[in-house]
Amino acid sequence: MSSPQRNNDAPAGPIHPMPLVRLDLVVFRVALGALQVLLAKRQQAPFKGRLGLPGGVLRIDLDASLEAGAQRVALERLGTALPQVRQVLAVGGAKRDPRAPWAMTVVYRAVLSDELPVRPGKRVQELVWVDAQHASQDATLAFDHQQLIGQAIAGLRAEVEALQFTPGFMPEEFTLPQLQARCEAVLGASLNKVTFRRRVEEAGILKEVSGKMIGGAHRPAQVWKIT
Repeated sequence: MSSPQRNNDAPAGPIHPMPLVRLDLVVFRVALGALQVLLAKRQQAPFKGRLGLPGGVLRIDLDASLEAGAQRVALERLGTALPQVRQVLAVGGAKRDPRAPWAMTVVYRAVLSDELPVRPGKRVQELVWVDAQHASQDATLAFDHQQLIGQAIAGLRAEVEALQFTPGFMPEEFTLPQLQARCEAVLGASLNKVTFRRRVEEAGILKEVSGKMIGGAHRPAQVWKIT
């Protein structure tokens, strides 16, 4: 009597449980001279009624990629797609989410240069813009989102300090005073005008919009674009 044939496609060992995988969105803007982050008031448990980052579970039946999943989550939670998203960090571990013994989060960041119409979507009671630095120190936020916000701020500040401006950081056209004001809001510190302009010029990251000026007749400002 012949023995049953082994299925070479079958797993060789025990099947391990998979982690819960979330996609969380850190959406920044500059308003009132400060860096702000968009938070969502959760409509369901866990942490019902608490503020946290808008996010959702990765869906392998819906998401062709992580970035596609991030945009799906944006549509579901914010009612709109984000003009630019960038993966900035991933964290994982036990006891991060009470719904699973082990959970990981892939964090996407968007920096908005223009007003984006957002509205509370699926499982979101309310959307609010709050001071980003305050949010990074707010232990009442859901999950470990205060830490995720802090890491996202640190990454954005490092880029700005290095004059590495990602798409969406500025409008398509702007003046140097507007760029300096945006950088100061992100960094939370004033910058020397002469030093800042020299560094920008030496970096060669801007292109002059020929013949275009903004401002009054006496001291108009040249308009620039990021190269």
